Amino acid sequence: MSPFARRFALLPAAAALLALAGCTSSADATRPVPQPPQKAAELCRALQDDLPRQVDGLDRNESEPASEFAADWGDPAVQLRCGVPRPEILTPGSDHYNPTAEGVEVNGVLWLPEELEDGYRFTTTLRKAYVEVTVPRKYEPEVNPLTDLAKAVKGTIPNEL
Repeated sequence: MSPFARRFALLPAAAALLALAGCTSSADATRPVPQPPQKAAELCRALQDDLPRQVDGLDRNESEPASEFAADWGDPAVQLRCGVPRPEILTPGSDHYNPTAEGVEVNGVLWLPEELEDGYRFTTTLRKAYVEVTVPRKYEPEVNPLTDLAKAVKGTIPNEL
């Protein structure tokens, strides 16, 4: 199995683990604009400048509401938000904390997948700012947009370590 295929083979296993925390609704399609702390905001602005015009063949749209911390592609939109809080599943003390949660690595960026009613939410881990990408099920396999976003994330949001 190629390294590329192995990366995507992890997705179902990771999703099964995360299902223990319960599925999240995709009804919150107009997610609030992140309000990151100053350092994360600087990184998110750099990411915004480096994002691609197309993701998985989808053209970039104006995000609603407009924000320097969000970007959308296609309809229904693949949504990116930068500067979001740490996922609860990775936060000790939260009701959904799971120290064994697994991620999926795509082109040098580790993402935590969470299954939604109509797709997936992927959040970067081990980075100085959290980047969240929500992908509607219409774009199966939902992990594909991450391949187009990984270069910008890797180039602008440094590792925590």
